[in-house]
Amino acid sequence: MPHIIVKMYPGRTMEQKKALTEAIREALIQSIGADPKTISLAIEEIPPSEWKEKVYDKEIVPQMENLWIKPGYTMD
Repeated sequence: MPHIIVKMYPGRTMEQKKALTEAIREALIQSIGADPKTISLAIEEIPPSEWKEKVYDKEIVPQMENLWIKPGYTMD
């Protein structure tokens, strides 16, 4: 039962969000054999002014060792 939360800056169109969710859905089906009925996905838009506090410091930095793809930026 993969549940995916994509956190990103606001500004993408509904078409872009739909394309992103479909691409992730297809990747889950193809790569791990996920049943489409078991996939759930949310998009959370976080303003740039809140990214460091809400995402980088709370979710990225503490989990750096567990990230399969690490960010190519820092926020000191």
